[in-house]
Amino acid sequence: MAVFVDTGVFVALRNADDELHVRGKELIREALKGGFGRIFTSDYVIDEAITIALVRTRRHDLAVDVGNYIIESPRIVKLWTTKETFDLAWERFKTFKDHPISFSDCVSLAHIEKNGIKQIISFDSGFDGLIQRLY
Repeated sequence: MAVFVDTGVFVALRNADDELHVRGKELIREALKGGFGRIFTSDYVIDEAITIALVRTRRHDLAVDVGNYIIESPRIVKLWTTKETFDLAWERFKTFKDHPISFSDCVSLAHIEKNGIKQIISFDSGFDGLIQRLY
């Protein structure tokens, strides 16, 4: 069993002013206790989380905190995007003309597919119908 953690959960977790802060804490606490199996995320999620934290709050210190939390956690497996993963994401992105989903989310789906992950912790409803979403 394994779970992939999406961008918004990390941002909410580290930003006490985020409306989903409490839920983010609950989900990550459960994940860290092993409730969902191994915990995965990706370099694209790290990039997005740092950027979104900075843009939403205009606080560099919070953006650094979000990055440090993910990067330094020994419990979160970081998946790095290879050309093969990128190409798979691009092919998937091109097929989603009736299901608006970002390219970054397609990269997450490619990592999920390649690693046999069956669920995602995400506040993004764009994943609905594509993978089991915990939120």
